[in-house]
Amino acid sequence: MIRFRADAELQARFEQLAQKSTEGELTEDECAEYAGYVRANKFVAILKRQAQQIANSQPTLPVA
Repeated sequence: MIRFRADAELQARFEQLAQKSTEGELTEDECAEYAGYVRANKFVAILKRQAQQIANSQPTLPVA
């Protein structure tokens, strides 16, 4: 989970929508799509943060 990344196609679409949003050019459908990506991104960020906290709290085993 900590290393999860969107694939290149999804990342490119997100960036395209972000640019159109900045320029005020999103259609209604694109606005809904972009909002969904933003919500998903926040959710994944929370999960990644929690996974990192769990990983950091685990004792490390000595290397033999």
